[in-house]
Amino acid sequence: MKASAKQFAIVLAAWTAVAVTDGLADYLLHLSLGDAPVFWKVFRRPLTEQWIWAGLTPIVFMLTTRFPLARPHLARALAVHCAAFLVLSATHCVVADAIGSPLAYRAPNYPGGLLAMRLLEELYSDIWMYWPLVCIRALLDSHAQIRQRETEAARLEALLATSQLELLRAQIQPHFLFNTLHSISTLVRTDPRAAEDLIADLAQILRASFVDSSGQETTLRREIALVECYLRIQQRRFSDRLMLAYRIAPETLEAAVPPLVLQSLVENAVIHGISPSDRPGTVTIGACRNGDRLLLEVSDDGAGLPESFRPGVGISNARSRMQRLYGSDQWLRIDRAAGCGTTVGVSIPFRVASTAIAVGRD
Repeated sequence: MKASAKQFAIVLAAWTAVAVTDGLADYLLHLSLGDAPVFWKVFRRPLTEQWIWAGLTPIVFMLTTRFPLARPHLARALAVHCAAFLVLSATHCVVADAIGSPLAYRAPNYPGGLLAMRLLEELYSDIWMYWPLVCIRALLDSHAQIRQRETEAARLEALLATSQLELLRAQIQPHFLFNTLHSISTLVRTDPRAAEDLIADLAQILRASFVDSSGQETTLRREIALVECYLRIQQRRFSDRLMLAYRIAPETLEAAVPPLVLQSLVENAVIHGISPSDRPGTVTIGACRNGDRLLLEVSDDGAGLPESFRPGVGISNARSRMQRLYGSDQWLRIDRAAGCGTTVGVSIPFRVASTAIAVGRD
């Protein structure tokens, strides 16, 4: 109701502005001819004429929306509007005659009545009242339809991106789980006690990994806790061959990051750097803030990546999820040197995680 009243107020104001402009032109014309026009008499006719059309405008708008001048029913719409124009023009004349609106010109010898004279006189001017309204309404409706299509397209794009992110997350969690189970299976027969400890750590990882798994971001603090669980498992597997170093800036701990991205980088370092090497190796995990960027880095001094290396599920998945979340405002780079380790760096926008994420997930 309020919206309709507001729209009518706008229509009335617009028609009043037209009437004032028309009346002012007539008033100035009389002054230039040396007349002394009465202000109200000059403005009476344009005001009453335009206010009548202000009352008819909602009908024109309704008809234009109901019968748009567009294919495939263009002929029918034109017929409806032509008939509506004649009816509304006649209605305008009847109302104007009833309230005594003066005619623009009154022929002294016209044989018919004043209403018939008004119908003939106003027919042409009403063309410039009705059809511009049709065009204005058509433009407004077209603009509204375009905005509606854009909104719907944006909504569908957001739904698609969310679905793709969920599929990627569903892919990485089993991948992480299977790799961890493989590590446990190597100790089941050789060291059952160690295998039990690994299973306990795995339970902690699964609890942390799958709590509120619908979210697309979490805190770096939580990600590091998850990585520490994973690395404890791998340290039991590799014994003294796996050493760790952390270089985490304190101000980055509450930064928002995609879940399991850091874990994917660490897993890549362990599997492709430490595991193939016969000598002890160190995995270094770093995080720092550079202006409005969060920089994550995982490096190892292990075997290095071969020239034929192609990113596996973890790295490819991390790239895909960051692309979906941040578009082009992110990067993931792999720097390798044959025989002396690999460094994987990630850059994403720095943003402190929301309270809901920080509390609900940690």
